[in-house]
Amino acid sequence: MNMSTTPATSQWINKVPEVTLSFWIIKIMSTTVGETGADFLAVNAGFGQGITRAVMGALLVIALLIQLRTRRYTPWIYWLTVVLVSVVGTLITDFLTDGLGVSLYISTSVFALVLGYIFLIWYWAERSLSIHQIFTRSRESFYWSAILCTFALGTAAGDLATEAIGLGFIWGALLFGTLIVIIYVAWRLGGNAVLTFWIAYILTRPFGAAIGDMLTQAKTYGGLGIGAMWTSALFLSVIIILVVVAQCSANRHKHAQLTK
Repeated sequence: MNMSTTPATSQWINKVPEVTLSFWIIKIMSTTVGETGADFLAVNAGFGQGITRAVMGALLVIALLIQLRTRRYTPWIYWLTVVLVSVVGTLITDFLTDGLGVSLYISTSVFALVLGYIFLIWYWAERSLSIHQIFTRSRESFYWSAILCTFALGTAAGDLATEAIGLGFIWGALLFGTLIVIIYVAWRLGGNAVLTFWIAYILTRPFGAAIGDMLTQAKTYGGLGIGAMWTSALFLSVIIILVVVAQCSANRHKHAQLTK
């Protein structure tokens, strides 16, 4: 399949950001906010799981529709969608585990199979899983389906490691952090860029979630006891600052193109 850009597809170029250090910082913090934000809304704010799932699900649908309608990468829209996907992914796993009593071993396995199926169909249809070529509506749909599944899988895998297996939050964060470093080294040594990206993307979810739980949970449960509200507010503030910087950069680039 010809992957070159054509006039019909050029309007969809740059629907996702470049993979830079800033990208990974925002991604990891988004995963933490997804974990702590879901807990804060459902428990601390008193909305309960049902209302939180309904509201966050509706907001995610709206954000996705806006994201799909844009013609280029717009930082604030993209990262708002990622944060909402993170929250919803956490709520999906929590509903299966706490609401339906599904074993974390089963949910982790099922999400892994579903993600594998999404990648299989995506590659069969597009002959590429590269995030540098998300410039059509179909590819973007595959992309966001995979993103949602990675967050749900990461949540389940993180809970499996830290709770079911009993590693705890600190050791869980060290485990997933070490795996991310190994994947980075593999990429630097010439590993497949697409494969290493998606593995790292999956691993950052349980890594961020373990950090979030370590910060928010009470000291009697192995955490630092900072609380979901303050942790969410702190990480969300950093995300906003980085996204504002990215948005200003994107606006300057767009203005430069229009004035050429």
